[in-house]
Amino acid sequence: MKISSLRRLTAVCGVLAAFGAGAGVAQEHGAHHWSYAGSEGPSHWAELDKEFSTCQRGIHQSPIDIRASKAADLPAIQFAYQRTPLHIVNNGHTVQVNYAPGSFIGVGDKRYQLTQFHFHHPSEERINGKRFAMVAHLVHASPDGALAVVAVLLDAGAASPAIGTLWQHLATHEGPEQKFEDVQIDATGLLPRDRGYYTFTGSLTTPPCTEDVTWLVLKTPLQISQSQADAFGKIYPSDARPIQQLNGREVLASK
Repeated sequence: MKISSLRRLTAVCGVLAAFGAGAGVAQEHGAHHWSYAGSEGPSHWAELDKEFSTCQRGIHQSPIDIRASKAADLPAIQFAYQRTPLHIVNNGHTVQVNYAPGSFIGVGDKRYQLTQFHFHHPSEERINGKRFAMVAHLVHASPDGALAVVAVLLDAGAASPAIGTLWQHLATHEGPEQKFEDVQIDATGLLPRDRGYYTFTGSLTTPPCTEDVTWLVLKTPLQISQSQADAFGKIYPSDARPIQQLNGREVLASK
């Protein structure tokens, strides 16, 4: 196996371990716990485990505040999401939905499979300094282990039916994955109609803060009601990493 492929596969393992996947998630992050505040908060992540050193030493970290972007002829993101039974977990850091194999995005000649999506309150990404009520991160992996995250900003407005379905099964405390085989969900419901996007190279926003992640931040927010945002906020009032330095990175914007 090539070294580059091995690193990418390690990154995939990192994102799954960072947020937990499948049953037994409560044990995934027990050995090296981290949080969003205090002595285990973002400014101390690199001190908690040597594997988290990139959180401090990395130069292409996420999230960022998108203030300047360059218009470019970018390929449209081709979304091909399928319906799947709801598998949802409160993993102690966020609420995450684990997605069954078979759903993909295509970006040019690259294809990535949706593995899970999760939420942050308030949004981690900002647009010209503006922070949104929440953000959904849809995490994808390619066959060679490359990661691509679609970020959907969630703005207070009309209620979202997709969020409404998820929130009916919202676990208020950390615990194992819950499987609702009779509840069908479709991640397409989390996407706005206008799917223009910003893109840049970044990192996971949680330990181990692995870099070389392709970020695809949709320009248009999806509306959710204030009560939907507040329901998540009661569980996780602030599960958002602070803004990271751009360090010369170029942000491209679809036309």
